[in-house]
Amino acid sequence: MYEWSDTDLMFRDALRGFIDKEVKPHVDKLESGELPPFEIIRKMYATFGMDEMAREALEKAFAKEEAKERGETVPVSGEKGGGFSGAGSMGVILNSELAGVSLGLVASMGVSLGLTVGTLRSRGSLAQKKRWLPELVTMEKVGAWAITEPDSGSDAFGGMKSYVRRDGEDYILNGQKTFITNGPYADVTIVYAKLDEGDASVDRRDRKVLGFVLDKGMEGFTQSAPFKKMGMNSSPTGELFFDNVRITKDRLLGETENPAKGDGKESAKESFAAERIGIASLALGIINECQRLCIDYAKNRKLWGKEIAQFQLIQLKLAEMEVARLNVQNMVFNAIERTAAGNKVTLAEASAMKLYSSRAATEVAMEAVQLFGGNGYMAEYKVEQLARDAKSLMIYAGSNEIQVTHIAKGLLAK
Repeated sequence: MYEWSDTDLMFRDALRGFIDKEVKPHVDKLESGELPPFEIIRKMYATFGMDEMAREALEKAFAKEEAKERGETVPVSGEKGGGFSGAGSMGVILNSELAGVSLGLVASMGVSLGLTVGTLRSRGSLAQKKRWLPELVTMEKVGAWAITEPDSGSDAFGGMKSYVRRDGEDYILNGQKTFITNGPYADVTIVYAKLDEGDASVDRRDRKVLGFVLDKGMEGFTQSAPFKKMGMNSSPTGELFFDNVRITKDRLLGETENPAKGDGKESAKESFAAERIGIASLALGIINECQRLCIDYAKNRKLWGKEIAQFQLIQLKLAEMEVARLNVQNMVFNAIERTAAGNKVTLAEASAMKLYSSRAATEVAMEAVQLFGGNGYMAEYKVEQLARDAKSLMIYAGSNEIQVTHIAKGLLAK
């Protein structure tokens, strides 16, 4: 059975020290939007040497790709999802510990380092990787990943209206994206759009999807101010507008419309799976923090001369929190083990993880508010923020309703 290693626990304790010193004092400013999360993330990366490790790993990856292009045999390293990668044990600890304090901070980090960097790593040409990854992997630059549109929602591909048309060797992009994490501040944005080849007989829903890499400040590319949200407020979310943005071919993901690994739809689906696996780590962090706060409160709050921890209904709430914690933790451990073994978690399985863990976190957080009573409804008590943050997990990375569809499709395809 998988358990945290001594190294994992040492990192967790050191991370908690950093969070106490560098994150918790700034939570109010993060939650109000007064303080964007990026400088705190950069400081964390520098403190734990994650920026240097990312640089070194990237240089090694470039050397291997260059050797492959020269036709040389490159040995397999055996590194499969360990370290600070999203599905590695330390990555899970990083995400879950931060989620219990400032969920939005993790969301911003995950979209930049997970979705944006991950897509470039898996789909970009070597030239594109060298152009954009060095500053993204260290958080020197902020990344965003844009697929959602005002009228598409869960029908991400079919309802997509953003489009590109060829103009000689270039493309012209028009359209709009919404609910884009890091959108207001992103330096580098991966955008998906339909290819309009001028053939009216081809249904818009069936048109090819292409991915492009845009830089902040490109002519015709506008990034909105951050939205005001119910929760996850430390993560800036906004809209993107494209008005005849001219895109050269070197910004087309993979620099070809017909990549060997599949089109933009396949690229996005890979990212969906990774994002949904990550939701379980975030849910675990919220559950852990809710349970910790509730145990402490139950031991100190007194009614009728007794600690409320002695009341059976309070004990029931705590026990059910523990059941949820164990279930979500086991899902996370399973994902860590499988990733380390090179056993890919399918989109259907990732959707199941997301569906269950987000429900569990929301139920635990709402029960935490109930256990705190009137205090739980006050912003001064942390469980109020955790309840708002937890609810976002049921919508974020694809609504829970669409997860049911992916799970069922996976079952029926067997």
